[in-house]
Amino acid sequence: MNIIKKLLSKLVSAFGLLVTTIFVFLPIIWLSLTAFKKAKDAYSTSLFFKPTFQNYIDIFSEPNTFSQLLTNSVIVALLTILIAIPVATLAAYALSRFHYRVKNLLLIWLLSTQFIPPVVIVIPYFVLFRTLHLMDTRIALVLMNLSFVLPFATWMIKGFVDGLSITLEEAAFVEGCSFMQVITKITIPLAMPGIITTAIFTLIQSWNEYLFALILTRKDAITMTVGLNSLVTDRGVIWEQMSAAGIIIMIPIFIFSFLVRKHFTQGLTLGAVK
Repeated sequence: MNIIKKLLSKLVSAFGLLVTTIFVFLPIIWLSLTAFKKAKDAYSTSLFFKPTFQNYIDIFSEPNTFSQLLTNSVIVALLTILIAIPVATLAAYALSRFHYRVKNLLLIWLLSTQFIPPVVIVIPYFVLFRTLHLMDTRIALVLMNLSFVLPFATWMIKGFVDGLSITLEEAAFVEGCSFMQVITKITIPLAMPGIITTAIFTLIQSWNEYLFALILTRKDAITMTVGLNSLVTDRGVIWEQMSAAGIIIMIPIFIFSFLVRKHFTQGLTLGAVK
């Protein structure tokens, strides 16, 4: 009887894993196949077709300007990470190690910013950036991204810093190290898996951001996610080119996640076992 139960349990687990795998990977596989189809094959469900790279050539050729859109997305995402992660790390250390009266109030305020729908604040920012002549600039997109990813990154990194023992830091202070030396030589190396994990989520949020880029850009600072709208034409959605652009959008995230996968796994489990 126990053997039958174990067998049924394994079958159920295998079936659940199979369903989950299909659910997750089927859209990506179908998108990848469509990206190499010709226009006449894009509406077909057949798995057998003559592949072509013309779709990738088309999205980077006139009248499409996806090379500029890709450049804008890369610059905005990288600037957001390069600013957010160091600032969030210092803020997280201060919130984790220092004690002061308004600490809990500050933590609640940081957390509350994540509850505000982006559509609520995009119009006030639109008016502000128009007044400052920052409309349709990468700077405006970076500032908007920072307004959301900084509180998120600070909370995440604080959780990782909280899980670190303070003993090594105290020993370093006894040896005469300054706060910055303790942070750079002890805290950051120990919390690096968590910091990299936060950087991945920050990159995903910045890279996939759509609403701010849609409202605050017109021509010069349009990103890839907004640029997909140009593939909706009079004849409908150009699915083959849309799929090719979708693959281009996914590739940087896959590459970055693959390169830091070891630290990402450690970051997700950091502090789970003491």
